[in-house]
Amino acid sequence: MATQQEQGARADRTAGLPRAKLVSRREITNDLMVIKLEPEQGPLKFKPGQYCTLGLDGIERAYSIVSAPHEPCLEIFVELVPEGELTPLLWKLKVGDTVSLRPRPKGIFVMDTKVHHHLMLSTVTGVAPSVSMVRDYLHRGSPGHHHFYILEGASYYDELVYDQELATLAAQHPQSILFVASVSRPKEARNAGWTGVTGRINAIVEEYLEKFQLPKDDTLIYACGHPGMISDAKERVTPKGWRFTEERFWKG
Repeated sequence: MATQQEQGARADRTAGLPRAKLVSRREITNDLMVIKLEPEQGPLKFKPGQYCTLGLDGIERAYSIVSAPHEPCLEIFVELVPEGELTPLLWKLKVGDTVSLRPRPKGIFVMDTKVHHHLMLSTVTGVAPSVSMVRDYLHRGSPGHHHFYILEGASYYDELVYDQELATLAAQHPQSILFVASVSRPKEARNAGWTGVTGRINAIVEEYLEKFQLPKDDTLIYACGHPGMISDAKERVTPKGWRFTEERFWKG
């Protein structure tokens, strides 16, 4: 537990920061929720794939942004970490409450427009950058003839959250988007009725690289989410010459 001096120092770091108001919250499971925030200084400027820094009581953490830059509210997909410092506080928020919001989003995990094939690997909340990039690309009128191949994985299908949106976009834009959702624990009761793909994303990435027949010289693999997934996927594909970029999530 932080001392009073440490708590005071934390508060000082965020006291003068802009605020963002919680305008909606949707609890998906006991430990997953989607929130929307309205920055009090107007829409936040960022590149799809970047992250913003939120804070409460002087405690700050970085969260990848789900929404695209043209959307008025910041959409954030949050996983509760019971032993963490910030997420338990976020879970107590009510509509109308505010959090601190650093004004300059950061991160280099953004779409590389020099390549035209984008294979995106994600686990649970790691899907956020993929959703942001796809929403933005479609909003801008599909410039440049880019193609997105999104592999989204979770232990349980109710953790996928954005699977319906991505499946719908893939059906509406089959020339631009291919989407595959996979669960890694298909035999557990919580996944009863699941008829889709099974297996960890890192374990099936090579299979889908072959299925999609992607060109190595015009493809970038993006991996976001659990560090173990990223490390294993990287070890599988980079020795074979695939380009790879990553964004690791650290809980807190």
